[in-house]
Amino acid sequence: MKRNVFARLKMIAVLALQAGAGMFLGFAAQGLPASSTNALTLDEAIRLALANNPSLRASGAQLDAAAARAFQARKWSNPELEVGVEEWPLETGRGFPDSKQTIGLAQTLPFPGKKSLDRRIGGEGVKFSEAEVALRRTELVRDVKAAFFNALAAGQRLTVAGELLQVAESSAATARKRVDAGAAAYQEQLRAEILLEEARVELSNDDRALGAARQTLVTLLGRPDFKDAPLAGALAETPEDDLLRSPATDVLASHPSLRAAQANVERARLESRRARLEPYPDVKAGVAGGRLGDTDESIIELRFSVPLPIFDTGKGKRREAEANLTRAEAESQAVQQQWQQEWTNAQQRYRTAIEQAGNYRERILPKANEALRLVQTGFEQGKFGFIDLLDTQRTTAEARLTYQQKLLELNIAQAELDALLQPQIHAAIFRRGHNQRGALPRRRYGA
Repeated sequence: MKRNVFARLKMIAVLALQAGAGMFLGFAAQGLPASSTNALTLDEAIRLALANNPSLRASGAQLDAAAARAFQARKWSNPELEVGVEEWPLETGRGFPDSKQTIGLAQTLPFPGKKSLDRRIGGEGVKFSEAEVALRRTELVRDVKAAFFNALAAGQRLTVAGELLQVAESSAATARKRVDAGAAAYQEQLRAEILLEEARVELSNDDRALGAARQTLVTLLGRPDFKDAPLAGALAETPEDDLLRSPATDVLASHPSLRAAQANVERARLESRRARLEPYPDVKAGVAGGRLGDTDESIIELRFSVPLPIFDTGKGKRREAEANLTRAEAESQAVQQQWQQEWTNAQQRYRTAIEQAGNYRERILPKANEALRLVQTGFEQGKFGFIDLLDTQRTTAEARLTYQQKLLELNIAQAELDALLQPQIHAAIFRRGHNQRGALPRRRYGA
């Protein structure tokens, strides 16, 4: 009887080791091809998000609108058709034939410099919207990576929780047999059953966490039909040394957040110049031809009209434009400072995650596995009790789950640094559909 009990406990310990080893080997499988052709890879998830995310499509529509405004700013206002009948005699018998009749065109001529500034303002608006779309794409790629890593980690935790539940069920069954055989106290059975209930609760929690993680991912993808698709890949265990180096100045200058801020400053500067021209009136010129009814002579008329800046001198518009310029310059400085802060914080999180994951991989996990091996051997030799074996198994499993969490933190920090350091991903797509700045948009930029 005692030999059968020892054999059963040995099988339990082997299951615990296999559970941890399976999780550890799962992380080492990064870069392996998917076992199923229907499995969703990280690259495929990013592609789907860039093509289907509704927020990105909305940003693309804003870019189209900015391009349309820039296109319209290049156009002059339409000329006006003028038809006139003057000096219509009412007392003679001829009436209309004796009146002066003219027909002509009138065109508003903007004050020199206004139209040029309008075109430049429209161009800066397109630059701003392009940078905004680039920023949305960069942030979307970052968020998809984080959501994908969270879903991978949640799936792995659920797998391990299921294996630990099997171990807990076997341990509880063995404890009951030992108590029934009189080889152990009832306290041992209660302890094993408590661990079993805790394993069931954790399995349920991990199942809900996986569902939430996958829902977050498919929401970013804009494809709810991928909610149950299997995921291919694993969390990276080794860091990228390039992400730990200080970025060059041109990296910050090329980041879409700073490019958007700079375009906003330039647009505000042009709008301020445009506001200073507002008091200078536009001239309306017209030319018309016709005849004098009483003499039947042909005539040509030239007309000019100029609004007088008496009541509206544009003072309020100038002040508004100056305030907008001050705000845009302050926001540009804030963006630079925020980028530097985010870069510093992300690097610190990355270094911390690297250090902690390395500690677990190189020191804590080997010690936990060795402790489990020693306790298992000692239990078979009668040196340790059954509760000691259960506690050691639990401690080892918790160490492996914590290691998984550190790997998740490492991968998310890496995704954040990628978003700050490599914003040029897919940048060439942003100008697709524009032959020149201000041309009418031909396609959506979210696709």
